[in-house]
Amino acid sequence: MRHHGAMTDSTRVLILLRHAKAADPEGRADRDRPLTERGVADATAAGEWLKDENLLPTQVFCSPALRTRQTWSAVVEATGQGGLVDHDERIYNASDEQLLQVLRETDDNASTVALVGHSPGVPMLAALLDDGNGDQVARASLGDSFPTCTAAVFRISTAWADLAAGSAELVEVRTSRFSA
Repeated sequence: MRHHGAMTDSTRVLILLRHAKAADPEGRADRDRPLTERGVADATAAGEWLKDENLLPTQVFCSPALRTRQTWSAVVEATGQGGLVDHDERIYNASDEQLLQVLRETDDNASTVALVGHSPGVPMLAALLDDGNGDQVARASLGDSFPTCTAAVFRISTAWADLAAGSAELVEVRTSRFSA
């Protein structure tokens, strides 16, 4: 994260990512909805942005739904980097508290972690974690909406197990869109 000030060795980074645009159900089960063409392009753009920012997670928690798996797959393809991915059933349509519990189980050696999930859980978790001291523009955009393929990036100074409401500094909110 070049332009966000010095990161110390004890600082951890959390990326909360809402999946990219998915197809309408059209007779499919909700969890089997694939990404649209635009969704794949947006997720690829998200991967390119993460690579440019040097935000490459070593541990990833991903909902087992098809649209979240495809989102992360496009990110990995764009970055050429893939950390350990845990497809955790608890992330599918989870509440902010459920997602927080998953993150508290993160390996303490993990310095950059991503969670790929759904709305409203991911946006609610972003709002829950925000300590109020982060980037003001990013904080304002958190309140607006959290469209598909939006990432909220946090700086964490506690152990993962101690992650709690108001314990993370919001660094950036970015909605990735493919541009020709």
